[in-house]
Amino acid sequence: MRSQSLFGVLPHFRDMGGGWSARRRVLLPPPVGPKVGVRRHEDVVAVRLRKTGRRVSAAIAVMGAMATVAVAVAAAFTDFPRGLLFLLCAVVVAAAAWEGVLRRGWARAGALLVAVLAVAGAGAALADDGFLRLLLFLAVGTLIWHVGARLAFNTHVLLPPMAPPDRPVLFINPRSGDGKAGRLGLEAQARARGIEPIELGEESLEAVVRTAVADGADALAMAGGDGSQAIVAAVAAEAGLPYACIPSGTRNHFALDLGVDREDAVGALDAFVDGGERLVDLAEVNGRVFVNNVSLGVYAQAVQQGGYRRAKLRTLLATVQWTVGLNSTAAPLHWATPGGRRKEGAAVVLVANNQYRLGGAAGAGTRPALDQGVLGITVVDPPSSASSGPGGQLPWRQFDAPEFRVDSEAPVPAGIDGEASVLEPPVLFRSRPAALRVRIAAAHPGASPSAIEPIGALPALGALLSIAAGRSPAQHPHAALTRT
Repeated sequence: MRSQSLFGVLPHFRDMGGGWSARRRVLLPPPVGPKVGVRRHEDVVAVRLRKTGRRVSAAIAVMGAMATVAVAVAAAFTDFPRGLLFLLCAVVVAAAAWEGVLRRGWARAGALLVAVLAVAGAGAALADDGFLRLLLFLAVGTLIWHVGARLAFNTHVLLPPMAPPDRPVLFINPRSGDGKAGRLGLEAQARARGIEPIELGEESLEAVVRTAVADGADALAMAGGDGSQAIVAAVAAEAGLPYACIPSGTRNHFALDLGVDREDAVGALDAFVDGGERLVDLAEVNGRVFVNNVSLGVYAQAVQQGGYRRAKLRTLLATVQWTVGLNSTAAPLHWATPGGRRKEGAAVVLVANNQYRLGGAAGAGTRPALDQGVLGITVVDPPSSASSGPGGQLPWRQFDAPEFRVDSEAPVPAGIDGEASVLEPPVLFRSRPAALRVRIAAAHPGASPSAIEPIGALPALGALLSIAAGRSPAQHPHAALTRT
């Protein structure tokens, strides 16, 4: 087993296309499989233009930041001591705007609110014409810094276009996502695109899928939760057929990490119309395929609870260590670290199909890549033996390996892609690299939210400078995994 960079960007992001349109994408190397006549010269030109656009965005962001800092420093010396207040305001605004680049959701909104309030507060404290002009310059410079960096870190990719399949089939779980497929009219939308819909009943999903393949289906799509996605993906991989993930489940984690827009289940059907293709890994536990993760220990017990599907992965991992020993009667787990040390009694062992980004970073709770050919292993220790890190004690440790084994004296409760199960020991995990041909609609991102963005403010700044210089941010390694 080996350790590697946890948050390194996808290695196949070789050409960082940017552009100014809403669909800034990058051409990825074509996967193995049938191809249509790609207009290679036009693709190369488009990639070069988009790469230039991304580089220009990064360069403009850097220049905006440098100009803002220069003005702030000059003001601090030319109008002392009031200039120091302006300099302090500039530092707060720039830092908050940068956090707004690296965060999402409420964290991003909060960071940008801090920037706005800092400018407003400085405007009230330095209310004269000279400083008002400087504050206006500060606001404009910070906006350029923020927007340019956002454009430079955009994760849309251009996948190689593929020929539409002749007989694609969509399997629909009508109960998934509280009936989301029915509300969206996925059956009618599929027929309009030449895709045969099959609504599932009480029969075995795997049996239905295998029957469709035997009847001549040449592409498979699943509209449902991640457990159902794993079943269809496994059959598609076995048959060598393209697969599409239609996000009509509750949380749709697999769709998010694939780069499928979770808010556009109808648009995801276009994967079999104008979609591109990429190869991704699958993983298996005791011979059963999973697409996201398998949890053992206290976390697996949480799968049985009603609130599990409303909780986020990183939230559960951050809090579960404090529940160790509460109502837990499971037999202890035995496993080995990458260095060969035998360990016992972890609160949680989470084995994922590629590694998760955890903590408070951009894209936290997602996987930067699904094609690294490794299992991402996260272990939550009891509070008395938490791992050490740069910021103090960590609630978890992470490493990766192509295979992993967990032993126990009794059957092991597990959550497999969010579904409760019990596994017989030894519990054997294995990665299946490049096993699945995935089609993704051209309008969708095609990559995980954390595919490009590094973890941490300083590494991200280094990545931005690299993009501005025409280099890939993949040259900058990021936080390493724990090796014990």
